[in-house]
Amino acid sequence: MTPQPGHSTTEPSAHGEPNQFALLRQRRFAPFFWTQFSGAANDNLFKFAFTVMVTYQLSVDWMPPAMAGLVIGALFILPFLLFSATSGQLTDKYDKTKMIRFVKNLEIAIMLVAAFGFVRGNVPVLLLCTFLMGVHSTLFGPVKFAYMPQVLNERELTGGNGMVEMGTFVAILLGNVAGGLLVALPGIGHTTVAIACVAAALVGRAVAQFIPSAPATDPGLTINWNPFSETWRNLKLAHGNVVVFRSLLGISWMWFFGAVFLSQFPSLAKNVLHGNEQVASLLLVVFSIGIGIGSLLCEVLSRRHVEIGLVPLGAIGMSVFSIDLYFASRALPPSEVMGLAAFLAQGAHWRVMLDLALLSLFAGLYSVPMYALIQMRSQPTHRARIIAANNILNALFMIASSLIAGALLGAGFTVPQIFLFTGIANAVVAAYIFLLVPEYLLRFVAWVSSRFVYRFKVQGDEHLPTAGAAILACNHVSFVDAVLLMAASPRPIYFVMDHRIFRVPVLGWLFRLAKAIPIAPYKEDPATYEAAFDRAAQVLREGDLLAIFPEGGITRDGQLQEFKGGIMKIIERAQAEGVEAPVIPMALTNLWGSYFSRIEQGGAMVRPFRRGFFNRVGLNVGRPVAPAQVQPALLRSQVADLLQA
Repeated sequence: MTPQPGHSTTEPSAHGEPNQFALLRQRRFAPFFWTQFSGAANDNLFKFAFTVMVTYQLSVDWMPPAMAGLVIGALFILPFLLFSATSGQLTDKYDKTKMIRFVKNLEIAIMLVAAFGFVRGNVPVLLLCTFLMGVHSTLFGPVKFAYMPQVLNERELTGGNGMVEMGTFVAILLGNVAGGLLVALPGIGHTTVAIACVAAALVGRAVAQFIPSAPATDPGLTINWNPFSETWRNLKLAHGNVVVFRSLLGISWMWFFGAVFLSQFPSLAKNVLHGNEQVASLLLVVFSIGIGIGSLLCEVLSRRHVEIGLVPLGAIGMSVFSIDLYFASRALPPSEVMGLAAFLAQGAHWRVMLDLALLSLFAGLYSVPMYALIQMRSQPTHRARIIAANNILNALFMIASSLIAGALLGAGFTVPQIFLFTGIANAVVAAYIFLLVPEYLLRFVAWVSSRFVYRFKVQGDEHLPTAGAAILACNHVSFVDAVLLMAASPRPIYFVMDHRIFRVPVLGWLFRLAKAIPIAPYKEDPATYEAAFDRAAQVLREGDLLAIFPEGGITRDGQLQEFKGGIMKIIERAQAEGVEAPVIPMALTNLWGSYFSRIEQGGAMVRPFRRGFFNRVGLNVGRPVAPAQVQPALLRSQVADLLQA
């Protein structure tokens, strides 16, 4: 299989490594992972230690303790709004490894200044460093997400994103814990934090030296240094790909959702759960572990593909457990402030922690496939600028979450009521996104069908191209053949299907949502017949996947029927427009006799459990065939061989 642009060409096979943890033994990933891990940990060590210092240890007249966290958070996020567009351009223009090393050099310089601020207790200097660390993170964000699709193949992208997402939240957790513990050391706390921040920056820079080169994807780019016009240009650039742009909105909504919960943990712990600071820290630990587990589960649940069908599953879980958190926490009886042991001794509190763990786990399932989709679908030449647009939107949504949560609290909402409001809003927003981008919903249906209706096994899926036009030619056994092919492919598929299948309840609506192409016999409906071939040619011209069932209809006896000549007409139309689309033979196995297929003594979709539960079915994918070598009889023979494989 020819390597695709932006994917690693160093893999021993199309399947890459056996699982995501194996990437930590790879030079192309491990130094990068630990570099971003150290940076995220240092960010949070610095910010949390500074917050604790100005809240509990210093008296600053012009910054009341209650405002300290808000001011520090706002200063850190401001650079994302100002400089994300510029950082995206720099990442596209220059070698990403050189960019990473530059950013780590900058981190060392900032931490040296911050060390002075901690030792002297100089709040203005530390506020300046907070802003500069925001600049550091703004520069690193596009590099982080643009580097991965350049060195990982499609089968590794979900796992790589899961590892980075997990690592980031673990680093945030460790940074916060370390910052709080170190700054509280009597007499030496400030000096210890100063040393720790500089040491973490030095470690990150040392590890970054081992990251292999990742060449520039658009070295001829002319940098626009105006952050405002470039920000607008980046948002317009992202908007050019509808699926990518709406995925950016989906990710930004996840940051809105997460920011609401993270910002309310101290208040939840103190005013609702009646716990002390240790209880607030426990909530953060539970939330971080949930995100990490959800992120790592993505690779397992997606069969190592970019599976955006997990996104609706994640959205459902986020809403369900947010709403249940309201019911779990609203009726807790008044109590004295309790420590960690007393808190854990009460059974009602375990339901709260379970809700937090599960809603964050589902947030991990929601976000990782979206990040991977953006990386895979964005053009390599301006991928970093798309990521920069994502960072801008994330910052705006996080600011909006603070304003809305503040307004709700001001209007008299309790913390549990804010969680209820967020859970319901999440359901509404998710439904809106999935209707705007039906691919998410379609992939969810395909994912559920291939795992809970059938036990679906795919062989030879390395022959499915991750980019470029191709024609998929498959036998036709049941009314859900198209759904199973969707589940097997990492990319959207446009199906040419018998017009009569669109009359089937539910399935017809599903196929219309998937923009399937109806076709009728020429003698029956010449207009529909010609329109189908025109649309098929357009799909291939646009570089997408086209699927056809060359038998012309669902088998009535379970046997492979003769292939008709429609596929030759599709190939000829494509070649006339200069498109040489390979044909990939495929065979669905063991579907005959299942609920959605016909049987010799009756029709389809009768007696739902006539073959029991979780039937084993499969898809065997053959090697691509050059269009010049395709003939209906030969193609039928190849599909027949795959049926016996």
